[in-house]
Amino acid sequence: MDRRLFLAGAMLASTGAIAQTAPPTRVRGTVAALEGNSLTVNSRDGQKLEIMLKDGFAVASVKKVELSSIEPNSFIGTATRTGADGKLTAIEVLVFPEALRGTGEGFYPWDLEPGSMMTNGTVKGAVTAASGRELTIGFKDSSNTVYVPPSAPVVTFAPATRDDLKPGAPVFVVATKDAEGKLGAARVTVGKDGVAPPM
Repeated sequence: MDRRLFLAGAMLASTGAIAQTAPPTRVRGTVAALEGNSLTVNSRDGQKLEIMLKDGFAVASVKKVELSSIEPNSFIGTATRTGADGKLTAIEVLVFPEALRGTGEGFYPWDLEPGSMMTNGTVKGAVTAASGRELTIGFKDSSNTVYVPPSAPVVTFAPATRDDLKPGAPVFVVATKDAEGKLGAARVTVGKDGVAPPM
């Protein structure tokens, strides 16, 4: 596995661990400019954010995979919304490469949409529903059952380079703030070949 891709995935997968020290700032939007190591992003909430990327920063993209390819023992992360009945429905699913198994494991708040949650864990069971699939995901000493509708994007990591950070490209960045409030990051996940980071 490409080391840069591994690092990019590890950064995304380990947001739960990061949160224990300093709350991450998850930036979703499109590239406005990349000058040197300074990445300017037009965020989805209308802000123009400057993120200082560390030397040798890693870049990864995502590619679509079939929902049917998710089998017991796959390690996945899925952002979900909770219905009035308490059941979890997937907004998106990320299938982690084997090298990233175990990172970010757990069930915790996510900010893809108001009230969303993230489950990172190992698929214990997969049942084909009338439409979509129902996955049982085990994490630590617990598990969640998540319904994945056909409309939910299912992706895995793929290689990318600095050259893919072109103006207009969709990006997802997990950044941290320094003492002065400036954003910094070591990795960027960028949309490529028509597939935007759904997380």
